[in-house]
Amino acid sequence: MPQAEAPAALTFPSSFTWGTATAAYQIEGAATLDGRTPSIWDTYSRTPGRVRNGDTGDVATDHYHRWREDVAIMADLGVGAYRFSLAWPRIQPTGRGPSVQKGLDFYRRLTDELLEKNIQPVATLYHWDLPQELEDAGGWPERATAERFAEYAGLAAEALGDRVRTWITLNEPWCSAFLGYASGVHAPGRTDPVAALRAAHHLNLGHGKAVQALRANLPADAQVSVTLNIHHVRPRSGAEEDVDAARRIDALANRVFTGPMLQGAYPEDLLRDTASLTDWSFVKDGDLEEIAQPLDFLGVNYYTPTLVSGGAAETSHGSDGHGNSAHSPWPGADGVSFHLPPGSTTAMGWAVDPTGLYDLLVRLKDDFPRLPLMITENGAAFDDYVNPEGEVNDPDRIAYLQGHLAAVHRAIEAGADVRGYFLWSLLDNFEWGYGYSKRFGAVYVDYPTGKRIPKASARWYGGVARTGLLPAPDSDQG
Repeated sequence: MPQAEAPAALTFPSSFTWGTATAAYQIEGAATLDGRTPSIWDTYSRTPGRVRNGDTGDVATDHYHRWREDVAIMADLGVGAYRFSLAWPRIQPTGRGPSVQKGLDFYRRLTDELLEKNIQPVATLYHWDLPQELEDAGGWPERATAERFAEYAGLAAEALGDRVRTWITLNEPWCSAFLGYASGVHAPGRTDPVAALRAAHHLNLGHGKAVQALRANLPADAQVSVTLNIHHVRPRSGAEEDVDAARRIDALANRVFTGPMLQGAYPEDLLRDTASLTDWSFVKDGDLEEIAQPLDFLGVNYYTPTLVSGGAAETSHGSDGHGNSAHSPWPGADGVSFHLPPGSTTAMGWAVDPTGLYDLLVRLKDDFPRLPLMITENGAAFDDYVNPEGEVNDPDRIAYLQGHLAAVHRAIEAGADVRGYFLWSLLDNFEWGYGYSKRFGAVYVDYPTGKRIPKASARWYGGVARTGLLPAPDSDQG
């Protein structure tokens, strides 16, 4: 018999952006240096019982002092872009008033070094570290927080707009609103479903106001976006109650943001589903027009699909992938049950399913055909360790990345305008409520010493980034 031809490598467009990503609170440390004040995550992580092992981001990976080393690692890997977040309490400690130059100087040095190494900086304004003083004044459920966010956006753009040409307003506002204010598994740890819906609206409003502030302070060729963790929601069966459960979760997870941001309206079914909780009177005249600002692309974060059913007696919310709580992050959807999809899982207990990413990208292409897409986070946590030779071999992560990048390539071939991919994450780091117990990094961090060790997946991903070629599965790329 003739030997089967080996599968060929997949070629990505030459203009495709290859990057990696981090978030300020997860890596920077230096929690009290140079004028930085507490964020809601400082307060939350220092509260006993909130974070596994009592871990905090006080030191994290000490990126605030080791940034030059981290940029050198990126340059050695050959990535072309780095998505990082600005720490709001480092730039504007109380969430009001003038900026702190020492805080801005850190980001000026970082971006200068990135540009020197031919790595394009991509700045996220908000990756969950609200200044504690603003939370004390009511936080995101209050309209004033959206106003403060716009002022902060203007300060950041004015200071860094000559260096940073790609900006993202919010990272995963769903987590900020519903994990922070409904289930309480994220900072600030509140459990009020109405406050969560109010927070979602004011995050939307803050986004729209921030886009306007960015545009007013940035060069005309700057790119402005938002990053959403679009849930790919699947019904467990074709039964009517399961299909309706998927519709309800899709409204709460996705369309509560894409509706106002991209279409200028909240979905009617979302308003009906939550009518027993609120009349949405916090949406004021002119808000929707202000939210629906033109964007240059949509940032998409994807890790795993969401499988739901309805109509059954099971109403546990612990298997939705977002952390255990006695309180649901899904206001108005108490009859929905969540299920672990079949197949292998990561150390987070999340199903590995690249088809979810493909289906999601094709859906976004169909729903918003003129809006380019960017994968701003994708990756996996595994139980990594340093072997006796001082190496970290992580074949499961390489397989995860290979499968998901193949799904991105297939989506591009199906007509999705996907412009780039950012691996989450550059470094092992503080993984929110899980503390330092989960490792997402392409680079291993020995927390007691801060030593960085690029994993096999880092070398593999660097090869893809440098060449734009995705090797076939099981190719020797480690």
